[in-house]
Amino acid sequence: MGGTMDGTKRQRRGDTRQRIQDVALELFSEQGYEKTSLREIAEHLDVTKAALYYHFKTKEDILISLFQDLSRPMDELIEWGRQQPRTLATKQEILHRYSEALADAAPLFRFMQENQATVRELRTGEDFKDRMIRMIDLLKEPDADLKDQVRCISALFSMHAGMFVLKDVEGDPEDKRKAVLEVAIDLVTQAHGGATAP
Repeated sequence: MGGTMDGTKRQRRGDTRQRIQDVALELFSEQGYEKTSLREIAEHLDVTKAALYYHFKTKEDILISLFQDLSRPMDELIEWGRQQPRTLATKQEILHRYSEALADAAPLFRFMQENQATVRELRTGEDFKDRMIRMIDLLKEPDADLKDQVRCISALFSMHAGMFVLKDVEGDPEDKRKAVLEVAIDLVTQAHGGATAP
């Protein structure tokens, strides 16, 4: 059946809301959130400002919607993790799933890294921090000693850091994602082993 799939990031259906988000994020990342206007976003999309307004009233609305799109898979993952037995296999599966969610949200994560002050000012930045704390709680044992807590925190942060630091390193993006995931799993596995049996 027709319909070309270009190899670039799974071309999402031509829905306007999605296109606005993609273009806005591109502009926010290239020239900074503060310097980007709704008018510019509309011009890049070749739509009227009114058409843009139909979906989003402000730049902040666009940014919040992007965070919500990242938050949804995280919330589902946290909810799933809470219902599983606290085994090493569960923790490894959480890391696998999180790795995929991060890969899907790579442009947003880059934006967050490059615009930390903006993100901090938005309520969404706080919400994201809360989610990170809940993720760490799923990975570490309740009675984990300090070193094992640090290992679990480092596992998540190495996954985040890997997205920025490794983008300038030669190699296939999927190989890089797997390498970062393997290191995160090693850290959590070590921390899990360090927990004292009840």
